[in-house]
Amino acid sequence: METEKKEIFIVLTNTGTLLSSIIRVVKKAEYGHASISLDKGLNQLYSFGRLHPYNAFCGRFVREGIHFGTFKRFKDTDCKIYKLLVENSQYQAMVARITEMTKQKKKYKFNIQGLFLAAFNFRTNRRYRFYCSEFVKHILEAGNVDISNLPKVVQPDHLQQIKGASIIYQGLLRDYPA
Repeated sequence: METEKKEIFIVLTNTGTLLSSIIRVVKKAEYGHASISLDKGLNQLYSFGRLHPYNAFCGRFVREGIHFGTFKRFKDTDCKIYKLLVENSQYQAMVARITEMTKQKKKYKFNIQGLFLAAFNFRTNRRYRFYCSEFVKHILEAGNVDISNLPKVVQPDHLQQIKGASIIYQGLLRDYPA
């Protein structure tokens, strides 16, 4: 019996902020931020990022959106969006992990130390702390998605290498046909 496949979406962005620009220059990277969405419209878009659009250093587990928060403030945000088909059981495991984190979101913090160490390929293992691409990797692992080709210290651009992921959009995030 064939099982129903579900879609998830990996969203890579470049807001043009100072932090994003530093990441791009230091790592020679195309994108400085990563998010994961459980729907094509990006209505269920999650990451570790800014709590407030005007403060880059006050971050934690956040629900993001094209038309609110950081992406509303930075209207010229470039993006690349990948679609990945997963089994229903994998999708449900990722949903469960995100739901659990949402219920306990105050205990999760932004891993600023991990972010800076990742620039030098050093890994930290701090409980309840993530930076954006580390979080996306964590959610994929929770769903038992094959990410064996990703490095231990993951950065947003590395997520373009996920097996089976296909690009569905590249351009300004505000123009994404959700």
